[in-house]
Amino acid sequence: MKIKNYRWWIVGLLAIVTAINYLDRQNFPLVYAEIKNTIPISDSQYGLLSSLFLLTYGTMYAVGGRIIDTLGSKVSYIIFVVWWSVSNILHGLVSSVSGLGIARFLLGAGEGGAFPASAKVVSEWFPKKERSTAFGIFNTGSSIGAIVAPMLIFLIVDSLGSWRWTFIVFGLIGLVWVFAWIKMFDIPAKSNYVTEEEKNFIIEGHAANDKIENTGRKEKVSLLSLIKVRELWGLLIMKLLTDSAWFFFIFWLPKYLNDMRGLDIQRIGMYAWIPYAFAAVGSLIGGWLSSFLIKKDISLDTSRKIALGIAAAMLPASLFITSTSSVLFAIFFFGIAMMGHQFWSTIVQTLAVDMFPSKVVGTVSGLMGCIGTYGAMIFSFIIGFVIQHQGYTPAFIVSGILHPISFVLVFLIIRKITPVHQKL
Repeated sequence: MKIKNYRWWIVGLLAIVTAINYLDRQNFPLVYAEIKNTIPISDSQYGLLSSLFLLTYGTMYAVGGRIIDTLGSKVSYIIFVVWWSVSNILHGLVSSVSGLGIARFLLGAGEGGAFPASAKVVSEWFPKKERSTAFGIFNTGSSIGAIVAPMLIFLIVDSLGSWRWTFIVFGLIGLVWVFAWIKMFDIPAKSNYVTEEEKNFIIEGHAANDKIENTGRKEKVSLLSLIKVRELWGLLIMKLLTDSAWFFFIFWLPKYLNDMRGLDIQRIGMYAWIPYAFAAVGSLIGGWLSSFLIKKDISLDTSRKIALGIAAAMLPASLFITSTSSVLFAIFFFGIAMMGHQFWSTIVQTLAVDMFPSKVVGTVSGLMGCIGTYGAMIFSFIIGFVIQHQGYTPAFIVSGILHPISFVLVFLIIRKITPVHQKL
């Protein structure tokens, strides 16, 4: 059976699995208030548990990139989702901080391959003029997952009587997605569902990039060759700084609401989804705006930089999250900052596809995620001690200025956003 515009079904699958990814990673922060009644956890231990997740998450971003380029996006995604779903179920079976540490460690190892794999799929299924829109759609899945997580978690805990069931249920949802992926996905040339018209559209859309790639060396690109490219270092430094802010927001928001605002799991569920709704809007607008500007014959370089500049300007909103502001104002400023990051993230992920040939997109995206997550890991570890002794204000200040700094570095290091095939 042929399905018209099947590429958008594919990006829908990516959005769903990204939502599941965020359901799984947000589960622990959201049920923290319940877990600590069974397993006492200090602020520093909480920071350490977050860092353990980020350690393997970041490592698998890099390793996963190579796995994806070797095994292909279909098989790789099957491996990653099965791994992280089983690891998520393990959370519901442990009874100590060390047990939680092992489960977080294993969960990160599976989830780290998701975004590089999605970048690879987008590079296979979408021409340049549609890529940022595709990235925006699947990246919205992260916000959707985080939006529905609080209410789902409350319903599961309320119905089944234990935080442990949330991990088990979410893990099973991931395994169900795997069956849909096996049935529905293949590369365009082999897909049983894509029409000839759409297949030709995709091929023609790739033609210009293929021509550029074929003018360079045809042998496999080594990691050494990649790390000599200045533009790659620009992307890595941008991710190093800005992912620290993002992971701080998503891991510490529920805990902040419990610690500083005294909210229980039900009331956290009432408020915690709101910043992710803002973030979802950021993903969609970021992807749409940049593609819109390109379609208006504005250069790739200018269109991406305009979008990045708007996004970076939103993050200082976190400086207004103070102990004197109301809960609603605090949530609003969380939302503006998180919207800015997802706006930013959509464009930054697209840059890997814009600038590097398809054969190394998985590796480049993996390196970006790895470095970014390592930065977030170190930040999370340190910030746990800072919050324990100094409160949340220093963390909000630092998180608010990292994106504007990164935007300046676009002009200093990357300079012009353009394909770099000739350097490989």
